[in-house]
Parts: sequence; C-alpha cells; structure tokens
Amino acid sequence: MLNLRIGLAQVNPTVGDIKANICKVKEYVKRAEEYSAHIVAFPEMVVTGYPPEDLLLKPKFIEDNLRALYEFASSVEDTLVIVGFVDKVKKNIYNSAAIIYRGRVRGIYHKMFLSNYGVFDEKRYFQAGEASLVFSFGKVIFGVNIGEDIRDVEGSINKQAKQGARLIFILNASPFYAGKIDIREKIIRSQARRNKVNIAYINLAGGQDGLVFDGVSFIIDREGRLLEEGEMFKEDLLLVDLKFLPSKRLSEGVITVTKDIPVKKRIPLPEKRAERLPYLAQIYGALLLGLKDYVYKNGFEKVVIGLSGGIDSSLVATLACDALGRENVVGVFMPSPYTSPASREDVEELVDNLRIRLIKIPIDEIYKIFLEYLKPQFKGVKKDVTEENIQARIRGTILMALSNKFGWLVLTTGNKSEMACGYATLYGDMAGGFSVIKDVPKTLVYRLAHYRNTISKVIPDHILIKEPSAELKPNQKDKDSLPPYEILDPILKAYIEEEKSLEEIVSLGFERKIVEKVLTMVDKNEYKRRQSPPGIKITPRAFGKDRRMPITNKFK
Repeated sequence: MLNLRIGLAQVNPTVGDIKANICKVKEYVKRAEEYSAHIVAFPEMVVTGYPPEDLLLKPKFIEDNLRALYEFASSVEDTLVIVGFVDKVKKNIYNSAAIIYRGRVRGIYHKMFLSNYGVFDEKRYFQAGEASLVFSFGKVIFGVNIGEDIRDVEGSINKQAKQGARLIFILNASPFYAGKIDIREKIIRSQARRNKVNIAYINLAGGQDGLVFDGVSFIIDREGRLLEEGEMFKEDLLLVDLKFLPSKRLSEGVITVTKDIPVKKRIPLPEKRAERLPYLAQIYGALLLGLKDYVYKNGFEKVVIGLSGGIDSSLVATLACDALGRENVVGVFMPSPYTSPASREDVEELVDNLRIRLIKIPIDEIYKIFLEYLKPQFKGVKKDVTEENIQARIRGTILMALSNKFGWLVLTTGNKSEMACGYATLYGDMAGGFSVIKDVPKTLVYRLAHYRNTISKVIPDHILIKEPSAELKPNQKDKDSLPPYEILDPILKAYIEEEKSLEEIVSLGFERKIVEKVLTMVDKNEYKRRQSPPGIKITPRAFGKDRRMPITNKFK
C-alpha cells in the first residue's frame, strides 16, 4: 500500500489583496510541511480572493495574479501544492487550478461547469474548460475539479475516474446558507460512491461583502464515508493519511508530476474531529463571521448602532459585541415623543449587560423644528406616515454624522421580513453601511436571540416578549401594518425563496386577502431594497444578487 498524507487548507483570503493571499498560502504550505504532508490543496481562486467580480475585467488584475502565482511556484519544493487562481490563454480567462511541484507549474485545470445562478456570474467573465486532466504523483493518480464540476454526473469526475484517478481534489468557494453543508456533502458522497474514488473537498472560510464561506472542508472515501472534516467558520488545516494500491501502469493522457512519492519523516497527526454546529449556532456563526470580516477587511475598527429597545437592534448589538469586542461597539439611543418608558429601561439594561458605550441624543426638539419649518407646506393636510418617517430620518442623520466624524461604521437593524414588505424608512433606519440581519426573517430573529441567551443572558427578557413596535406614533404596533410574523414569514419564504404564485400560496392554507396584501407590498418596495446597504446571506435566496427584480414592473 502507498501512504499519502494530504492537507486541505481552508483559508480566508481577501479579494484583491493578492500579495497577502499568497503570503497566507505560503504560511499554510509551511504548516503542512511541518507535518510531512505530500500534497496540500487550497480553495478556488485563493490567489485573487472570491468573488472578484468586475476586477476580472481589469487586465492588470489578471497579470498580477499570474505573476504572483508563478513567483510562488518557484518557491515550492517537494510538497505538491494545488492552488486556485485565474489563468489567461490568449484573450480568454479561466477559473483555474495550478498543480505545482518543485519550482514549476506542472499542469493547469480549467473549470468546466461554470456557476451562473444566484450570486454567481461566471459566464460573464470566464470561458469553460474542456479537458478533465489527471495527474500521477508516484503511482497515485489524482484529478482536480473546481466548484460546480462536482454536480455533473457524467462530467469531469466520471472521466477522471475512468482514466484511473482514485483521488479527486475539489477546490471550492461555496457560500453558506442554512442547510447548504448537508446538500454539498450529499452530492460529494454520491460522486465518491458512483465513481469509487476518494474525494478531498476544500472550501473557503471567511466573509466577502454579503457572502459567508463556512469552511467545513472534508474527505470522503470511495465508499462515501466521511473520514475527517474541518472547522466551521474558521481557517483550518485538515490533515489526513490515505492508503492506495499502486497503479500497475498509467493510462494515456496522465500528466506525470513525479515518478516517485518523496520519502518524508513520519510525524504523528494531532487528534482532531471537528463537530458540525447545530442549526441556530450555524446561522449565528455565519452572522458573526460575515460581520467581522466586513468590518475589518474594509478598514473599520468600531461600529455604531441605533438602539431602540427592540429585538432587532438588541440582536445586532449583541452580534457586534461577539464579533468585534464590546470596546468596539457604540450604541446610540435617540428617544422621540413616542418612545415608551419601557423602551428606555430596556436599552439601559441591554447596554449594562453588554457593557458597551451608550450615547443619548433625544430628538424631541429636532423633530419639533422639522415640523415647524414644514408647517406652511403641510397646512390643511392630515398627519400620516410622513411625520413618522421624519423621526426615522432624523435618527439616520445623527448616526451618519457620528459615522462621518469618528469613522464608525453604521450597522442597520432591519430584518428580512421588514425589508421584504418595505416596513422601513428610506434614508432613515435604512441609512448605514452594513445590514447584519437583512436576510434574517423576524421569527428567526427571536430564535437567534433566545439561542444567544443560552450562552450568556444579555438580551433582557422584556425585549423578548414585548410586542414589536416602531414607536413613531401613539400606541403603534407592527401588526397595525403587517400580518402577524408567524403568518407573514412563511408567505414571504414561499414567494421570495420558492417562487410560488399567489394561488399556490393560498393553497397552502393562507387567507387570500392577506397573501394579496403581502405580495403587493413585496413588489411595490423593490426600489427601497435596491438602495439598502449590503447584508449577510443566510438563506437560499437573499435580496440582492440572488433576487434581481426590476423596479418598474407591472407583472402580477
């Protein structure tokens, strides 16, 4: 039997920071070499970071990525390294993997099945590869695939297995959403059993704008059994020993990397078995990583949050403390004439529990001045939502002023249910730099708050049980404008994530008038969502790139 030690380096690159990304690759190669790894593989497009989007249209970006790759290759010794990068052939560019050994790039695989749905736009940039290459490392034959290549049953993996490959590396940058990890693993287990190959799957770990990459790299044996997996939402180096029967002869078309597997000192591997997090912990972990990376990768140190005493702002403040440290979180309480005494108490208790700085700026007088100056124009017209929105816009202005003055990033606090229905004020509570819970339905906000309190109790009990209210007019409640959230959220999921029609949603047991009202609100408020800050994706279909609806739209 041939013993082969492989390392899977699930790292967190930064889009566009090619130099730092290469340094990270070198660091993990060195760590793998300390454990005598024969092969170490990195995720999809680790050199450039993922997704680089229209940076791919810049010739210098492509050139810098190629230069960095080949300079790195010259430093590689007797550990075979597989690295994701962007290749260029004539005028075409490819999502690619380089197979590097002893100072040279020995082969390049071009991704064949381009991702072109949801958040992915690969056909906008890349040409599809045509060759399912296989390589020999001593008498072990292996193949390399990238991302969506794993879905094609008769595609690259099948062809590589027929050419004699018994080990397949899959380089990926697969964004997280709840349930995605299980789907991913099921596909790869099926491919391993179907083709009788071991599969080493390597995923990114980190946040990029609204996307979160969960890591959870793993190795599946030829029977579909999970041998080992990496940590969730963390950089990790997964090391595994595999045994192979030597190939008696190589089939045609196999690219020889080396005729003999280098002899390395046997070093015991550290004991390790990562545990898969439960559902709510996964979502909370994704929000933490997405927030942390967005803040720090964009050069911020502190964040500022408008605190209302409600569940949404309380959860966002708690997430910010957990992700960034309480010393980097500033809360701002801006009571209006309609702010209840209970909300004041809830804010005070939350701030005491989190031990964050609180700034109090009452807006009563500012609000009066606005109304006074608008009085001549509003004469003879009844009060309506306009006066409510003025309060929200005053608060948004204050938060943005603090942001401008001190360099703090404003975190908005709107949830997916509100964003879907337009139950938010443009240039008011929607004003900010990052929307942490933008893809979290209201009912899930409550579940996450309860979950966080099981770790340590920080969100006050009264916030968890009181009826939601914007407190922009006397005795206001969310239910005055929206259906109860336990009814609203399933309707929104059916319409937004599952693309069900009105009739199909009604057939699920919902009242027709309610469904009609909800769908109308969703359709009418696309213009608001188009102007909202980016937020973290945790569902299969988030607002933004996942769902690109026209603002001017008469289709019903």
